[in-house]
Amino acid sequence: MELNADFTRTVRVNDADNPWRGSPSAGVERKMLDRIVDEVARATTIVRFAPGSAFAPHTHDGGEEYIVLEGVFQDEAGDFPVGTYVRNPPTSRHTPRSEPGATIFVKLWQFDPDDRQHVRIDMNTVATTPDAARAGVETATLFQDAHEHVALEVWGGDTAHPLDTAGGVEVLVLEGQLHHAGSVMGPRDWLRLAPGGLVDLATGPEGARLWVKTGHLGRMVAG
Repeated sequence: MELNADFTRTVRVNDADNPWRGSPSAGVERKMLDRIVDEVARATTIVRFAPGSAFAPHTHDGGEEYIVLEGVFQDEAGDFPVGTYVRNPPTSRHTPRSEPGATIFVKLWQFDPDDRQHVRIDMNTVATTPDAARAGVETATLFQDAHEHVALEVWGGDTAHPLDTAGGVEVLVLEGQLHHAGSVMGPRDWLRLAPGGLVDLATGPEGARLWVKTGHLGRMVAG
């Protein structure tokens, strides 16, 4: 299966227009955003766990990166409430579940194969600093290596800036509204900007909290 697999094209997926689909595990549904191949796949997905549901134990050969959007996600490492950002690197193993139910945004098979860094950050309390180059924007780095930069960005109300998409950019709206190409994006809407030039983004009066990944798509386009 291939979905939004052409990384030379910009893609925007509105959460409200993307239906829930079943998965191989009972009580687990998903909204696919991009995907290459089938169940063991490079994929970006929103996954919903019904209360008491779980996946079988498994190893993440290609790594797993996720944000808890709703409820409490759980595994052997503990409980991960709303706003938690997690990276489980290649070779890590766990048994994901959720007793109260949870919804997560998750990316699979998108790590450097040599990455072994575990990350767990509470984005509700992480300190942000003003971006000297963009008035009205505060940022906190969640992860950075030679291939990508991942950040929480907090945009104030009525803020507008061009975004450099040289290595590709991926944005998930966590709160508020983001304006892109004449459309308004809300919570859980997802934008993948192909490597290129500058793209204008703006917020409305309420501002926005965004998860932003940059630099990671250049290799997909080149390779």
